[in-house]
Amino acid sequence: MSDLTIILLGKTAPETSRVGNFILGRDVFKTEAPPPSVEHHSERVRGHVEERCITLINTYNFFDTELTQDVLDHKLEECVSLSSPGPHAFLFVIEPITFTVKDSTRMRHILDSFGEQAQKYAIVITTNREVTLYTKKKRESFQKIVNECNLRQHVLISTTTKNIYLVRNLLKEIDSMVRQNGGTYFICETYEDAQEDDKPEAHAIEKMDDFTENKGWKSSGFEKDTNERILEEHKSSMTDGSGLKNDTYDQDITFTAVLCGNTSEVCFRHDNILLGPEKPVLNNAHFSLIVRKLRMVSNRNLSVINMLCLQEEKLYWDQIADQLIKENKIHAFIFVLPLGQLTDSDKIGLEWLQSRFGEGVLPYVMILFTYEREEDCDTIIDDLKNNSVLEELLMKCGDRYHTCSKSMNNQSEMRTLLEKIDHLVSENNQQYYTLTMKGKQNIKNDALQQQFSSASGRKRLQHSTHSHREASSPVPHQPAFNSSQNEEVDVTQGQTKPNEKPKTAINPADEADAVRDLFQRLHLQGKEQQKIKPGDVLQVSVKSLQYKEPCKYLAFLHKLMVMNYRAKYMSADVQGSIQPCSEEVGQNLMAFLNTESLNDASNTYPIHPMDVQMAVLHCSDSFLKQLIVTKLSQCQYALPLLVPDPFTREIEFPLWTFRQIKKSWKTMDASGKETTLTKPVYSAETAMVAFFRLDSVSSSKSQLMNSLINEKHNTFFHRHCPGSSRTRLLMDGVVEIAWYLPSGKSTDHFPECVAFCNLHGDVGKNAKQLEILTEMSSVNVVLLGDQQHISTNKEILQRLFNGPKPLICLLSDNNSSVAGSTSLKFKIGLKDRSQATVSEELINTINTCLSKQGSTFRLEDVGKYRGIKTDENDPECQKGKEAALQITRLLEGMEMSRIKETFLPCQGNLWHMWCQKNKDKYKLCCNDTENQMSKIQGEMNQIRLQQHQCVDTPIVWQFIQNLISHIPLSNETCYFLKWTEILLDKYTDGCFGLADILRETGQKYESSICLQMGQKVLHLPKLAARFMMSGHSVELMDGDAGHVPLVWVSAVLDELIKILGDQRVFVLSVLGIQSSGKSTMLNAMFGLQFAVSAGRCTRGAFMQLVKVSEEMKAELKFDYILVVDTEGLRALELAGKATIHHDNELATFVVGIANMTLINIFGENPVEIQDILQIVIQAFLRMMKVRLNPSCMFVHQNIPDVTAKEKTKESRRCLQEKLDEMTKLAALQEVCDAERFGDVIEFDVERDVRYFAQLWEGSPPMAPPNPSYSENIEELKQTIISKAAKKGGMKLSEFQTRIKDLWEALLNENFVFSFRNTWEISVYRKLEKNFWKWTWSLRKDMLEIQDKLQTRIINNQLQKIEHNDLVGKMKESFEKVNSSVKSYFEHDAEEQDILVQWRGRVQQKIENLHDDLIKQTKRHLNDIISQKIACKHLEEQKTQYEAQLFKRSKDLALTLKSKANNERELRRHFDCMWRQWFFDLTAGTKPLNEINTEQDALKILSELYEEQLVLHQFVKHGEEPRNVKTFTRISTIGDYTEYVNLNKKSVNRLTSEDHNSIRQLTHRIMQKTDELSKSKSVAKMGYKSFYLQEIAQLVKKAVSEHTQSNSKYKFKPKFIVDLSLHVCMHAAEMFAAQHRTFRESNDPFIYLEKKKSEYYNVFEKSCKGATSVAVFGGIICSELKEAIMQSFYISTASHLADEMRMNITAFNGNKSNLEKHILKSLAEEEDFEKFMDYILNPEEQFKTFIRDVVKKYMIEKDPRSLDKIRQGIKHKQECIISAAMSATEDVVKERGDANMWLKTFSHALKDELECNIDHLRDNNCQDVVDFHLLTDVVKKEIPLISEELTKNINRLSDLKSDLFRKKPEDILIEHFCRCCWVQCPFCRAICINTMEDHDGDHSVHFHRCYGVTGCHFNDTDYLCIKFCTTSVASDGYFYPTFDSDKRVPWKQYRTAGPEFAKWSISPDLSELPYWKWFVCRFQRNLEEFYKKTFQGRGEIPSEWRKYSKEDAMDSLDKCI
Repeated sequence: MSDLTIILLGKTAPETSRVGNFILGRDVFKTEAPPPSVEHHSERVRGHVEERCITLINTYNFFDTELTQDVLDHKLEECVSLSSPGPHAFLFVIEPITFTVKDSTRMRHILDSFGEQAQKYAIVITTNREVTLYTKKKRESFQKIVNECNLRQHVLISTTTKNIYLVRNLLKEIDSMVRQNGGTYFICETYEDAQEDDKPEAHAIEKMDDFTENKGWKSSGFEKDTNERILEEHKSSMTDGSGLKNDTYDQDITFTAVLCGNTSEVCFRHDNILLGPEKPVLNNAHFSLIVRKLRMVSNRNLSVINMLCLQEEKLYWDQIADQLIKENKIHAFIFVLPLGQLTDSDKIGLEWLQSRFGEGVLPYVMILFTYEREEDCDTIIDDLKNNSVLEELLMKCGDRYHTCSKSMNNQSEMRTLLEKIDHLVSENNQQYYTLTMKGKQNIKNDALQQQFSSASGRKRLQHSTHSHREASSPVPHQPAFNSSQNEEVDVTQGQTKPNEKPKTAINPADEADAVRDLFQRLHLQGKEQQKIKPGDVLQVSVKSLQYKEPCKYLAFLHKLMVMNYRAKYMSADVQGSIQPCSEEVGQNLMAFLNTESLNDASNTYPIHPMDVQMAVLHCSDSFLKQLIVTKLSQCQYALPLLVPDPFTREIEFPLWTFRQIKKSWKTMDASGKETTLTKPVYSAETAMVAFFRLDSVSSSKSQLMNSLINEKHNTFFHRHCPGSSRTRLLMDGVVEIAWYLPSGKSTDHFPECVAFCNLHGDVGKNAKQLEILTEMSSVNVVLLGDQQHISTNKEILQRLFNGPKPLICLLSDNNSSVAGSTSLKFKIGLKDRSQATVSEELINTINTCLSKQGSTFRLEDVGKYRGIKTDENDPECQKGKEAALQITRLLEGMEMSRIKETFLPCQGNLWHMWCQKNKDKYKLCCNDTENQMSKIQGEMNQIRLQQHQCVDTPIVWQFIQNLISHIPLSNETCYFLKWTEILLDKYTDGCFGLADILRETGQKYESSICLQMGQKVLHLPKLAARFMMSGHSVELMDGDAGHVPLVWVSAVLDELIKILGDQRVFVLSVLGIQSSGKSTMLNAMFGLQFAVSAGRCTRGAFMQLVKVSEEMKAELKFDYILVVDTEGLRALELAGKATIHHDNELATFVVGIANMTLINIFGENPVEIQDILQIVIQAFLRMMKVRLNPSCMFVHQNIPDVTAKEKTKESRRCLQEKLDEMTKLAALQEVCDAERFGDVIEFDVERDVRYFAQLWEGSPPMAPPNPSYSENIEELKQTIISKAAKKGGMKLSEFQTRIKDLWEALLNENFVFSFRNTWEISVYRKLEKNFWKWTWSLRKDMLEIQDKLQTRIINNQLQKIEHNDLVGKMKESFEKVNSSVKSYFEHDAEEQDILVQWRGRVQQKIENLHDDLIKQTKRHLNDIISQKIACKHLEEQKTQYEAQLFKRSKDLALTLKSKANNERELRRHFDCMWRQWFFDLTAGTKPLNEINTEQDALKILSELYEEQLVLHQFVKHGEEPRNVKTFTRISTIGDYTEYVNLNKKSVNRLTSEDHNSIRQLTHRIMQKTDELSKSKSVAKMGYKSFYLQEIAQLVKKAVSEHTQSNSKYKFKPKFIVDLSLHVCMHAAEMFAAQHRTFRESNDPFIYLEKKKSEYYNVFEKSCKGATSVAVFGGIICSELKEAIMQSFYISTASHLADEMRMNITAFNGNKSNLEKHILKSLAEEEDFEKFMDYILNPEEQFKTFIRDVVKKYMIEKDPRSLDKIRQGIKHKQECIISAAMSATEDVVKERGDANMWLKTFSHALKDELECNIDHLRDNNCQDVVDFHLLTDVVKKEIPLISEELTKNINRLSDLKSDLFRKKPEDILIEHFCRCCWVQCPFCRAICINTMEDHDGDHSVHFHRCYGVTGCHFNDTDYLCIKFCTTSVASDGYFYPTFDSDKRVPWKQYRTAGPEFAKWSISPDLSELPYWKWFVCRFQRNLEEFYKKTFQGRGEIPSEWRKYSKEDAMDSLDKCI
């Protein structure tokens, strides 16, 4: 379908617009009626309807009868142009109810105006169906119009829901109409003339005359040739030849481009895409030729202005260039050059473009090289390399160029050109070229013009340069200033002389343009509406680290954030360069002296520094403004007090920006005592001196004011400051304020704090500012010019003179000293007087005035004046303030000492008591630790209950509610937080703030969570996380309590992770002595707002996030910098040991949680910081010992001369020596080998030590920050970022766990001993999980290989297994696993720095497992081969049996064919003959006897031991409920006392160690007998009774050896009998089962009996006349039935094991995960016997659990899981059929016999089935010749067999476990139980390590009470209730063995022996509910089992009994 162009015509614009929107399905036209005052134009919009391009031209007011014919013709012309090349339809939108006869006439007139045939293309559109409701007359008029349109009418109802159908029908109607009209669009005369060109717009102006002649329209009048007429014509021509105005015309234009250069480089022709065929005509050239042509290039509208060769014409280029720029939105200048040798004209052309359009045009220029031949295009690179002139031209244009053919007809080249122009437009921030960018030229370069004309051979210019300049040179363009701005201009810069007239004011519109241009040059365009936010500036970005960046506003902000007052001088960097003169000028003295600089003649005027500051403020949001003004105040700069809007001139009072500024000063009271005052500036009441200027004066008012405030610092920026210029746009009318702050010394200029206000600009033009200042001031100071200026402004001056306020007049043309009157009116002359003298007189005069004038000024009161806007009146700000006031009103009238007690009850004594109790837990005494622990825990819970019972105080409640109501945080909430901070500081003088409220919130949360009442507080951490994200700091450590609120901090970080994701952070902390400038340094470095003041302003530690920009994240490998600020060491508030302990604790914590720590040192002498260095080094030593690797940098602050290299070099050497010395001392305390600081941490004294200049440049309080200090901050920041990029940071979750680990370890005295790296452990657990996946993959693949090879062996296809064969088969699997391992360690895992320590070991274990699997498989398969050889005779015998049976069955059938229909008769005969055959075949053969392994065992044991004892113990049963034989429980009983005789001389009782030793003996014997039993291969070789005799001897020997090594007791005979019975009966049961399997496979009698049914089938088929082939095929399939079943079970076992490993949660993880599920299962069942099995024999319990889970899975699993199993049977079926077909194909091909067929068939199935059909060969198959029939038989029979096999398997439980070659549970047990089974030497908990023989220490997730293993207190029957993890935290001792005399401190348990040294037992004082619940739940069972009691010292604490089973199970999820 073709595209359509449609013109919409109608009586009302809204109705046609709605129809257009309806057709396109979206709102593209405005549906409101346009105001009458607005000129209306047609609109064109393109859209797609069902993948079809539709162009709509919407017309306006064509039906207006008041339109003149000329106007209507103009509108028609516009419509015609837009619908080029012609419309396909005219849609007349008519409402019949309003349609009149007059409208009908008008409609015909419009159609006729388009052309005679227009009605053929017209369709009537209505939007209402009910036409019949209207009057008859209207109905007739309407129907007549419809008839004239050939009854084409459509109804479009905009309310319908199925509008697409209506639109579809309309488009069908239009298509039909177009076909009726010849299949083309409508063409009027205008279009006929335009068909010669591909786009009619290309010559719209020239065709205008023809159009007017045809239509009778008036001529545009091109006959005049004056400059004025040219400009008029340009205005009319910019309707673009079609009547369109620019604003409408530009709607569809992508961009506008100007083409310049030589016409000869372009071919004008019809297929020229860019220019068309019309070449510019240069005769009678005037500006009307330079018109836009609308071109369609790559489906985009491009407006082209063709100025090729017009640079050679005599045109008034000033007016033409300006008018071109003004009337067109020019996005690009395309300069056309030939590809090849450049001419002189070509070289000068670009200079001409610059001279006519300004220097600013270069960023908009692109060079277009044209070529004639395509091969010439390849020379461009060579041209660039070899042509320096061309290279220079390209460099000027930013290397922007493109190549295309001269004909410009290549679509690809044009498309690429558009893309490059797109890029150019993007580089210019989507801005088009403006007059402001251009500027105007003072000098017309005639020499340049003459060179151009001469070079091109064209006519020279006839006008001289000088006359031209005199006639038309305008004033050089500069931004808009009024005369008042001359204050900033000195004499050398063109200062206005007294006899000169001031310049006239510039047009406000031009001034606004100048401001916009300024914003654009500062890259601030668009920021007036979309304000810059603090986060945009404070984030770590590339620009924030590049301080000499072209983006001046960012450079200013980044400098300001680091408190560098030179930020205002950033723009001075580019103004000091020397501008070159041309060679001609340089050789002529007068020309040299008279020539203006290029800067003066160009449009790139310098930007005034104050314009940068004010522009940034105008474009900042309120919070960034406040931050900027606060930083300006810190830099001791004057602050904006009244600020006019640069566009509306509305005056704003930015009170909000002052809210966080405080000033401190010192005064002397009447008694001479010095007093220090600190007040917020907004509320401070001070005197105020206001400075004004009347008209322009030669002296600098700002410079004079600086001499009063601080003569060493430019508080007010003035004309002599670096970067100052005439071009100041934004300061006129601005009032700045600064304060003089006395220091309490005699040198003070003023004894009290005084505010100074400076009104910039002429006071006569800023009346409102004058009114406000004079009302509020204490003294007014006016600078006056000459007498003429005074006369001009006499009225203002008179009013000031007559006013009540003191007045000081500074006269610029008077040289008198100070003079005054009693009315406090003074004058001081300035002429020819030194500034020092004037300043001194002025200071004295002001002091005199202030002493007699008592009025004061309060900044807050400025907002009361009318006519100005106060920023705080913003609704959001007011709402935030009101919410904050609700909080602070609660504090009114309260004593400071009672505020926290009243409003923060949870964090006072209660919190401190809780913290102390928590620390007491880690200082337990040696006895009764668990009861002590329970008591302390109970007290802590009681404190938490008291905290919880504290009702929410109003302050906390309102604070929380305000945060809840705005999630995520809005501007209003940010205002609320700021206001709360400001007002609390005001009311409480900094003693109560947001941190206190947040701490109270945290305590409410912790108490509720502790008491499990947390539902109402779950939202609180989220609020704190949002609070932190908003740029506030959150408390990490409570400095008052000296404690980390772990629960609260962890919850906040959890929420932060939920909101942001688990982002990577680089943690940067700081350490240093108190008041050394730590917080100040961090604030300056990152723009933060940590508390800053003398003394202990930071208590504890606070953390704050600094965002990293998107472009920096990839480089840095982290997303945020998390800055941790800390309180100072050596705090005066602490003393003695408390200080040392506190400092050590804080230093270790802060160093441990950070990736880098800044060690902040005040001064450079290391001797003064010796104790601090020892603390820091000790912290780093601890980190090294626990495998944390933070880095550090030393920062020496307040160094007088940081540039003296020799001095700093000596300082570095001293520091290095001191660090090494302190390292040795610290190493002794930490028991560590370290000789140098470099042994502890990577440290380079040259790179990692920084020296900072002193903070202040002078003496406070008036001193600004030292710029050198700021530069040091910048350098340090860059170094930190550089180092951070190499380290990469840590995840938030890792940071969270590290906080917990470090703090819990710090609470113990021995940090290194106590530290547990939870994150590292979690990383290792993940590795374990993957390790099990890798090992499972190897095991699974090896099992499949083993099964296939075993099948081959059984099929006689494999006689020997070679090692290399197995290696080759496992190669792919092994390489895949190795690749996965490598990928995990190098790419997949994010914790690669932690994982690297285990990589080598893991890879070695994988390799070892691979080798072991190969060895085991080889041994197993070779054993099968050996067994097969051993059973060869039996196999041959079975083959003979089957051959005989097959032959006799067929022979018998031949004799009984006549009785084939009598089933009973056939069965009788076969049974009779079978008995005879059976007897004949087994003659001389004995059946294998039944065995009784139990009797064998009893007999053997009776021979070894007393028979009566054996029989007695065999029948002895235990007690109920289990009532099992006693001997079966011998390995799991708790007390072995009845089995031993004690040596009374040495012991009185067995210890728990003795019991455990005996129990371990039984386990070892059981394990050995299992191994021995499995080695006998009874299932293959048969049972022999001496196997049990071997086992009995093994038991006897092991017991004997144990007895010999023990002198404390001897075993009673019943022990060895019970143990032997237990072991032998277990083995006997196993042997009996295996022997049954052996008999079934090898007993001829059983074997033959199993074959009876098979051969009856052969017999039956033969009787019934089946062919030999059918019978033969049937017997083959029958033989394969068992093979298919066997193969099915082999593959199913592996598949089920793999499926269960993936789907069962307990199996899908590491060993810890499996153990967790075992413990949960035990708790759910509450079966004490199983618990004891787990405790005493964990490995066996693991196996039992796996078996139980597998059994449950087989029972409960959905039958759908059988689908894959059934597919296995189907696969075997396909394999058999395929083998049969293949065998038949080979036999037929080779002409073989049935023997060959059987051989080929068997070989094809060698890997699939264990099929032995050798007995069917030779005579039994000699009559089989039809092999195709044989294949058909197999195809028929095998599916039936498969169906029979699968129909009985409907659930997994239907599978028979005894048919598995290797059961699924055995596969899983082999995999999961190959791990570490070492038990804790104290509580016997098993090591959780998944890897057998793993690296490092043994460990468990949580230990258990000793009593569960039978451990008791020495010489008592009291079971022990201690936990290892509690004991190792105590001060107690233990005995490594019960008979040991040496006590070992619990905290040094590793020294007790090798068994203890290999265990890592970290103190864990958490509640551990699981085993406490177990002890309470099974107390009686445990007491009975061990025959001990929980009494006395072993009494169970009452706290333990509160735990429920649910608590116990929940604790497993928390711990594992």
